[in-house]
Amino acid sequence: MRKLNEYNKSRELFARASKVIPSGIYGHQGPAEGCYVPVEAFPLFSERAEGSYFWDVDGNRFIDYMCAYGPNILGYNDPDVDRAAAEQRKKGDCITSPSYKMIEFAELLVDTVATADWAFFAKNGNDVTTMAVMVSRAYTHRKKVVFFKGYYHGISPWTQKIDYAGVIEEDVCNNIYTEWNDFEKLEQIFADNKGQIAAVIAQPYMHGNFKDNELPAKDFWAKVRKLCTDNDTVLIVDDVRAGFRLDLKGSDHYFGFEADLICFCKALANGYNVSALCGKQFLKNSVSDLSYTGSYWLSAVPFAAGIACITKMRELDLPKILNEKGEKLKNGLLDAAKKNGFDLRITGAPSLFYLRLADDNSLITHQRWIAECVKRGVFFTSHHNHFINYALSDGDIAETVAVADEAFKAIKGL
Repeated sequence: MRKLNEYNKSRELFARASKVIPSGIYGHQGPAEGCYVPVEAFPLFSERAEGSYFWDVDGNRFIDYMCAYGPNILGYNDPDVDRAAAEQRKKGDCITSPSYKMIEFAELLVDTVATADWAFFAKNGNDVTTMAVMVSRAYTHRKKVVFFKGYYHGISPWTQKIDYAGVIEEDVCNNIYTEWNDFEKLEQIFADNKGQIAAVIAQPYMHGNFKDNELPAKDFWAKVRKLCTDNDTVLIVDDVRAGFRLDLKGSDHYFGFEADLICFCKALANGYNVSALCGKQFLKNSVSDLSYTGSYWLSAVPFAAGIACITKMRELDLPKILNEKGEKLKNGLLDAAKKNGFDLRITGAPSLFYLRLADDNSLITHQRWIAECVKRGVFFTSHHNHFINYALSDGDIAETVAVADEAFKAIKGL
């Protein structure tokens, strides 16, 4: 049996952080968010990362299936991406006049992404999902936006709920919510709001938290595409999380349709901070009309990193490799669960998988199993999808399965 991790330095640092940083660690990675349960099983601060691993401040090494919540697609410190970024950094990064690298990056995206006639760059996924909604409203001169329940499109007030702190009714009064894969309900929403819907925004498949992931039903996307076209409504795909893991041409292409606007971020530059909104030619003028920018949105180093990242992903045919690695991991985890008498569900795309132990509806058994894996050096989280990266080796997968087996044994009878 493996020695269990200890996190003494992490706890000391968290005590320091809590004095000067709200919540100590804010956002979805903070212990207050409920994804680290029990909190004592998880490291809170990292020291370094390389390939498919990160090391915490106590020196514990983890096989990382969160990949910085998605940006790490090639492996931490990928030499090709880092070399391109370093070369650009010598020339300049954030300059008064934007680097020509922005043009090269946009040209590469237009050449890669099926739905892209142009590209606009920002920093976070939230920047481009917000922009997509603004473009839709500018083009259609309408207010209402349709969401599928279970969505996550960022942290701006329009993406949140009326009972969330700081969110007021005016922020969400034009939001309409419906069920994923229920085309008849969506069709009725359009009938009830004739000529009022600016956009439908959706992830390519339902990869929300705290529930099994769900792929689109047969012909669902084709029918949604036609409904939007017939009603002059903009169809937005939020590919921030799944982008380039299913299909380099975009996850809409993977599912056999074309979005009007598609949002990218996480895997775009292997951890360098850049996001992109890509879209159809008919929306280009509406983008130009917006007053929308940021202090660092034109910095050149992330553009160079993005060019290197996309180029390498194309050369590798990366989605195929990630899918194969994900399938191998999935089969190993399912075998370990079955051998120990547990009902493990693995849903979603193999490269972007979601784990759930179905033996206990309270999810406590699931959380205990995840915690035992983490304490043994495999970094999963309890209620979020996970990510495969190119650097993940067969040896890493075998070690993960062995750790999962130990973790199953540890929770038996609890």
